[in-house]
Amino acid sequence: MSDGGEVLLVCLFEDSKHVLSSNYKIIDVVCFMKNQNTAPEKSLSAPFVYPNMKIAFILLITCFAAWGVAANMTDPLVKVFSKIFTMSTFESALVQFAYYGAYFCLAIPAAFINARYSYKAGVLTGLGLAILGALAFYPASVSMTYGFFLAALFILAAGLSILETSANPFVMTMGPEGSAARRLNLAQAFNPVGTNIGVFLAATLILPNLNTASPEERASMAPEMLLSIRADELNSVMTPYVGMAFVLMIIWAFIYFMRVPKSANTVNVDEVQTIDFMATLGRLFARKQYRWGVLAQFFNVAAQTCTWTFTIQYVQETLGGTEASASDYLQYSLIIFLVSRFVMTWLMGFFRPAVLLSILALLGTALCLYAVMVPDVTGVWAIVSISACLSLMFPTIYSIALDGLGSDTKFGSAGLVMAILGGAVMPLIQGATIDEYGAIFSYVVPAVCFLVVAAYGMFSVKNTSV
Repeated sequence: MSDGGEVLLVCLFEDSKHVLSSNYKIIDVVCFMKNQNTAPEKSLSAPFVYPNMKIAFILLITCFAAWGVAANMTDPLVKVFSKIFTMSTFESALVQFAYYGAYFCLAIPAAFINARYSYKAGVLTGLGLAILGALAFYPASVSMTYGFFLAALFILAAGLSILETSANPFVMTMGPEGSAARRLNLAQAFNPVGTNIGVFLAATLILPNLNTASPEERASMAPEMLLSIRADELNSVMTPYVGMAFVLMIIWAFIYFMRVPKSANTVNVDEVQTIDFMATLGRLFARKQYRWGVLAQFFNVAAQTCTWTFTIQYVQETLGGTEASASDYLQYSLIIFLVSRFVMTWLMGFFRPAVLLSILALLGTALCLYAVMVPDVTGVWAIVSISACLSLMFPTIYSIALDGLGSDTKFGSAGLVMAILGGAVMPLIQGATIDEYGAIFSYVVPAVCFLVVAAYGMFSVKNTSV
């Protein structure tokens, strides 16, 4: 047949790569691939994680656990600093403002690091800054100044912000797009392993070492005695953070030497040079799915931080006891959170993530309101059970909001990490509520937060395929 004619091309070869060195107009191609009974684009055995990314995936899982340790070792510090420095709940809640405020401030710089260099560079930068912040707890304990501790927490959380902004989308690229939500949920399932370790460290190394003296007794002490007590208490606060710094150094070294395929880790230089931040921002917020996802993430993190930060106060107000005994219930919460993460990852194989998100957010509201109306041991267990609802939320909102963003994913990820600001703002509101009305009534604050998350879940059920 002469050039320019039409031909039905039937080929038989072992793979789908074929070069036709002619000018024929191909009207159809039928390929029979060796040992394959399905169309090339439909693989029956798509890997959950690409084979060449398995080691990187395992190493990143340690990062998810690491920021869980830091976050939940920090939660009890609200109560700890309130006692050590004899301050109001609102003032001590500045711990969470410093911690989650750093997440807000560093998310965009993290996105630029990821876009200009790589996800691996972002992970290493984040770990390095977190190490500096954790080590800063030593001079903070020597100075015995609340502001110094807040600065150390800010530096630590700044590093974790960069780490989280990099690690979450990095995990999503480590396998087929269709399993990105489940893969992120699996990785996030190891975060509560860290949260349990964090609460355990606080419960064994910090809370038991608090002096039992009441605020009135501290006020009547001689200055030298009060300083001695504070020095011992703040030394207990410092020890686990400095220890964590050395663990982070080991993780940093392993990740530095790991090999990652460029296709999943880097951006083409020409693409970097054409980054238009304002245009990217416009595209992101033109998408309702993303815009409302940022808002939902703000209130999800707010609900989580409020629930865990003030669990000890709720238990003490309801059942009495010491900070150490009340922290047992926080530990129970995080064990439930850990188990539920794996259960929810399994359930996603049968139900749409958006449907599960809606149901669990409404259940979270109901449990909060029950705890407010029934302040007894069942109310305490309602607070503990909220963690089962929280287990699904962060990675699910994250994956729904980023679905289909393409090249805007790195900056979209930064916006969702910035939404962690909810963990800085809402604990201040709940802290002020506790100062005015008590810890029991204050759980109306996370109840409202859960309603916003439920609204986003229902929006996603109607408007997305996730």
